[in-house]
Amino acid sequence: MTGKAKPKKHTAKEIAAKVDAATTNRGGGKAGQADRSGLDKGGHAKFECPHCKTTAPDIKSMQIHHDAKHPKIPFEEDKLVNLHAGHSLDPVKPKPGVRGSFKKCGA
Repeated sequence: MTGKAKPKKHTAKEIAAKVDAATTNRGGGKAGQADRSGLDKGGHAKFECPHCKTTAPDIKSMQIHHDAKHPKIPFEEDKLVNLHAGHSLDPVKPKPGVRGSFKKCGA
């Protein structure tokens, strides 16, 4: 415990958490929008709901979405739109939504 007039210093854990929060892509902004749109093959939005156009990363997540949002319509896996089917992977272009950033903190 610190006294009245003594300022409390930040711990290494707090500083590391702040650096992590500042340099990690959390899915917002343009990179997150590209990730959610499914237009790039590296994005997490692989399947699109044929009824409401909501995207999901895998079939299980799409089935959970379908059961919650469209309970009266039977789930048909073959009607799902695979957004990655017609795309080729560009090795030079960075994938959207990957952990990390180009900004590096110097200590």
